[in-house]
Amino acid sequence: MPDFRPSFLQGLALGSAFRLSLPREAMRGLGGARAGAAAGSSLDFLDFREYHPGDDLRRLDWSVYARTDREVVKLYREEVFPRLDIVLDSSRSMDLPGTAKATAALALCGALAAAAANAGCAAALWTAGESVRRVEGASGAEPAAWPLPALDSSAPPSEGFARERPAFPRAGIRAFVSDLLFPDDPATVLRPLADGAAAVWVLQVLAPDEADPAPLGPRRLVDVETGAALDAVLDETALSSYRAALAAHRARWEDAARRHGATLVRCDAPADLLSPLLRTGVLEPL
Repeated sequence: MPDFRPSFLQGLALGSAFRLSLPREAMRGLGGARAGAAAGSSLDFLDFREYHPGDDLRRLDWSVYARTDREVVKLYREEVFPRLDIVLDSSRSMDLPGTAKATAALALCGALAAAAANAGCAAALWTAGESVRRVEGASGAEPAAWPLPALDSSAPPSEGFARERPAFPRAGIRAFVSDLLFPDDPATVLRPLADGAAAVWVLQVLAPDEADPAPLGPRRLVDVETGAALDAVLDETALSSYRAALAAHRARWEDAARRHGATLVRCDAPADLLSPLLRTGVLEPL
């Protein structure tokens, strides 16, 4: 497994000079000063719901399980704290050999985690591939100590979101870090991300050769997720078609993002990852 920690720590250092721009909805009850309408973590018991993978096991009600064999968790009336959930695309295309895409993606995650801390905002890391799961140990702990996941899923994030809706905390901010290079309807991902969120940020990370490839001549192209191979001539005609298809794909995501109230940010330049986040108002200087 590649060592992504240096890139993540570099991102933490970069993000330490900024803070998240918190939307009004995420700031309601800042610091737990007042109770919210949804469920959360105060001592005021509210209800039960079915257990979802990634839920805190300490919330399981073992007496209900013993009586009914049902896995349910206790819900409490929330004391609302600002919350950032970073959802990292864990498909193999994010760790494309010979590119800096994976290091850029992990640096972005680190920068977001540091900026969240500067805004008084709790943060957690999730992965999205065959399933959408919160990374154990990457919630509540100092980000520098977070365990980092492998980018080795053979399935795109859309498959995980379609299989089971993740149990994101309500009224939080959700940042989806991905290359977006999967053909499924963007709504498959955006709908559950936007459900109950104060804000959704979609950060597209592409390697330079993906964003603007140069002619290379005859090549064998191999899909890193399926292993399928295709022999092609990458001349200017072929690459013009590729650029047009990429532009149409991006336009599709931009339209879907608008319809779901999400902000789509292109982070194609690994050498200057944070400028797009500043331009779009995701981050602000301290």
